[in-house]
Amino acid sequence: MQKFISFLDWIGEKTGSLVSWVAVFLAVIIGLDVIIRYVFQFTFIWMIETEIYLFGILFLVGSGYTFKYGKHVRVDVFYTNFSKKRKAWIDLLGGAFLLIPWCYVVIVSSWYYSLSSFMIRESSPQVGGLPALYVLKFCITLGFVFLLIQGISQMLKSIQIIFNRVN
Repeated sequence: MQKFISFLDWIGEKTGSLVSWVAVFLAVIIGLDVIIRYVFQFTFIWMIETEIYLFGILFLVGSGYTFKYGKHVRVDVFYTNFSKKRKAWIDLLGGAFLLIPWCYVVIVSSWYYSLSSFMIRESSPQVGGLPALYVLKFCITLGFVFLLIQGISQMLKSIQIIFNRVN
């Protein structure tokens, strides 16, 4: 089981590494947009939409990596004071009854949403906007797949803690 967990975590790490470059590219694009806007008093629609696409990709595809390191939003009024075993039970049950079903619903529904966008070759409604809006829509599906992968890894780690099989 540890090899499988390591493989799932490796996927999360590689995804996080790739997505971190999206953040760099996003910062460069925003910097150029600000310079063009304030120095030359205009902007490009495609540049603004590129910022939106990159932020969406960063946020969605990076969600599994964020979850891996526990940097996601968590309301933990009681959780921080619990024992390691009790936290593992909460993580296991939360994953089984909340995370996995929610990921499944979003993956399935966003897949059809993205596929229909692809079939009609949906693009930006703005003049001068970006083509291929479906790429961003497919990132919804991809992001939740990565979140699901990391959730399964977290649940397997919780099982190891519950049954005292942690190396």
